[in-house]
Amino acid sequence: MGLSLYLSGEIHTDWREQIIAGCAGMDVEFSTPVTDHAASDDCGVAILGEEADKFWHDHKGAKINAIRTRKAISDADIVVVRFGDEYKQWNAAFDAGYAAALGKSLIIMHSADHQHALKEVDASALAVVETPQEIVEILRYVLDGKLA
Repeated sequence: MGLSLYLSGEIHTDWREQIIAGCAGMDVEFSTPVTDHAASDDCGVAILGEEADKFWHDHKGAKINAIRTRKAISDADIVVVRFGDEYKQWNAAFDAGYAAALGKSLIIMHSADHQHALKEVDASALAVVETPQEIVEILRYVLDGKLA
């Protein structure tokens, strides 16, 4: 049994790389949003033309990014959503809600400091973790049915 994972959420730390490295040798495929912040922000105007108003600049980019995000979440067996400590990831919260609405298995990762703020998001998850290693261990168990 193989698994496909979509790794959503903050882009300022190496949590994705830690999970991917920890899953080496497992039958797991990964997809991610575009993590190049400038490319993600500017894709709409780069492809569809400049906008004088920042709202429309962001609007174009958000819609093009949504094409990728919706496809990746729809195709995923498991959606992992990471909420970082430094920035508010409203897009991550949206991804978690979208995944929950689709009935996807959802793993949420954040620090203990965010437990109260994310209580509704956490309530929709099948697992809430604090580290990439916990996600790797969950995946190993799901794939093999064995504890390490």
